[in-house]
Amino acid sequence: MGISELLSTYGQDYLNGLLVTWGMTAASFAMVMALAVLITVMRVSPFRPLRMVGDLYVQVFRNIPGVALLIIIVYALPNLRVVLDYRTCVVATTVLMGSAFGSENFMSGINTIGVGQIEAARSIGLSFGQILRKIVIPQALRTTVLPMTNLLIAVMLTTALGSQVPLNPRELTGVVSFVNTRATGGILAFLISALAYVGSAFVIGLVGNRIDKKVRILR
Repeated sequence: MGISELLSTYGQDYLNGLLVTWGMTAASFAMVMALAVLITVMRVSPFRPLRMVGDLYVQVFRNIPGVALLIIIVYALPNLRVVLDYRTCVVATTVLMGSAFGSENFMSGINTIGVGQIEAARSIGLSFGQILRKIVIPQALRTTVLPMTNLLIAVMLTTALGSQVPLNPRELTGVVSFVNTRATGGILAFLISALAYVGSAFVIGLVGNRIDKKVRILR
């Protein structure tokens, strides 16, 4: 089948898959950001056991292949009587992996904050929580816009793990498998999907660059 025939026959499926991918990406990234902040707070906590747990979390989930983690969540958790639907499994996999990398981004942002600012905050009697809330986290967020933009793109691409489980409706990569089981789409079926990913990533990159220019801290 040619590309025009593929689009005329399966165009709606590709569009639905793209919308599902966007939806999963948005939900996953929101949870990635929240969990990444929490893990980062643990890693800079004055309480050593919390720091150890935060560092262990990052080391574990940063180094597990996505497919392996998805298999563990889908097939191992039921043995612990934790049964999740396939979409939740994919989102959970994406969030666990993404938050580990997100925490590393935040740590890089925190490392750009001058020690003098922290010492000044302590000298006026601010607590650890107040220092995080008023000084550390706001600056870390502003200095990590571009890394987090890249993370958002990575989260979107990670949702392609949904093609490994029977999602309904399917995400974008899963649509390729659907098409190729019903037609001889071949490489063109993948090309359409790839172009949709590239276009989405391009828009995310543009928006991220504009946000970065507005909030960037000049040093």
